[in-house]
Amino acid sequence: MGGFFGTIKTKDCVEDLFYGTDYNSHLGTRRAGLVTFDPEAGFNRSIHSLERNYFRSRFEDELIKFHGCQGLGVISDTDPQPIIVNSHLGRYAVVTVAKINNLREIADELLAARMHFSEQSANNINPTELVSLLINMGNTFVEGINLVYQKIKGSCSLLVLTEDGIICARDRYGRTPIVIGKKEDGYAASSETTAFPNLDYEIVRDVGPGEIVRLRADGMEVLQEPFRCQQTCAFLWVYYGFPTSDYEGINTEDVREKNGRMMGEEDDVEADLVCGIPDSGVGMALGYAEGHQIPYKRGVLKYTPTWPRSFTPGSQVRRDLVAKMKLIPNRAILKDQRIVICDDSIVRGTQLRDNIKTFFDYGAREVHARISCPPLVYGCPFIGFTNSKNDLELITRRVIRDIEGDDHKNLDRYMTYGTPEYERMVSEIARRLGITSLKFAKLEALVKSIGLPKCRICTHCFDGSGYDQMGEAPQDDVVKEETK
Repeated sequence: MGGFFGTIKTKDCVEDLFYGTDYNSHLGTRRAGLVTFDPEAGFNRSIHSLERNYFRSRFEDELIKFHGCQGLGVISDTDPQPIIVNSHLGRYAVVTVAKINNLREIADELLAARMHFSEQSANNINPTELVSLLINMGNTFVEGINLVYQKIKGSCSLLVLTEDGIICARDRYGRTPIVIGKKEDGYAASSETTAFPNLDYEIVRDVGPGEIVRLRADGMEVLQEPFRCQQTCAFLWVYYGFPTSDYEGINTEDVREKNGRMMGEEDDVEADLVCGIPDSGVGMALGYAEGHQIPYKRGVLKYTPTWPRSFTPGSQVRRDLVAKMKLIPNRAILKDQRIVICDDSIVRGTQLRDNIKTFFDYGAREVHARISCPPLVYGCPFIGFTNSKNDLELITRRVIRDIEGDDHKNLDRYMTYGTPEYERMVSEIARRLGITSLKFAKLEALVKSIGLPKCRICTHCFDGSGYDQMGEAPQDDVVKEETK
């Protein structure tokens, strides 16, 4: 997915920028970058790979070279960023959290208009540079950002560091968050509110879908009012979000506990204890324990001294190995017990299958899996929350293909909780993964635990719903006039 952090203050911002960006580290695993602006020194940028090191270890030793009262940081799952640009709009830097499905199509259009790309990564076009070229086609930043909204199939939220403040622009449907924080000497914008408390920022508000605001050290200016249509990604609360983070004013851990509590209250399985798969399954497990009235115990733990956050190598074989190495089961807790394990989701099923086998190897009598979201039936065209290249990498679609001979057949039936097709799919997934029993959260329960109307939450991966990835807005989703 990726995350970013920007800050503008009346005094040097480098310490806030460094730690604020680090608090977004769980959102990406490939690259990170920092950029600052100082009226005398200009723009200063650094980009490093995170594939073998963590953010702090890559940037801590070079902080001395950064100066200025405003800056941006980014944790990227895709391209090297930030990008620094010279254009008719002035000199600026930009960072993005984006998934651009029509990258090649837009690039060809820009090349035909005699524009060029200079930031290449492994001979591929840099998506953030493409975004900057679209911005440059506008007469103002607002006009250029709206061109980004109109052209991109997928999603794009961005921060722009200018000589006159930081411009924050959230994806036109609000799928990825931007939250504004404030303290005595300035403002910050972040993908995660977790970045704010230890840096003494108070949450001001979320940037709305399609909204564009400019931050200066002494205030915030709305350049474009938010659009009416919203589709915030449900997976922020299910998986992505750090437990202390809030989106739309709704806390991640609170959602996970509510979701688990509802599932526990409805479940009729007889079990001795429940444990959560670290980290995102723990909140659900705590709620499930309360709802089902069985003890929560730490039957499996993540080895935090060397696995402080998610780490996703490029190859599937390596990812499977890392998934196994970072989780350590506790035989004393598991032996001779009927256990319920809570996890956030099942994508391919490889990691959960290995975890289930380990629990049985360590003496568990029964292992029941409870998943905090409905079955994933569609890949996400809006946010890169998995490394899947096509829907057949999802275990649900492979099961449907094997049952029906066509992974697209009767999808509406397989997505509907309680139908014979749904029950057969879930039963087959449990058999393939070696689970004593398997249950997924109902979509209605997940929506209820989040607390927003379903029309404001993107649940495309569960039920295929959501606005068209072309980014074509409904008629009432109009662009407001720039106020300044």
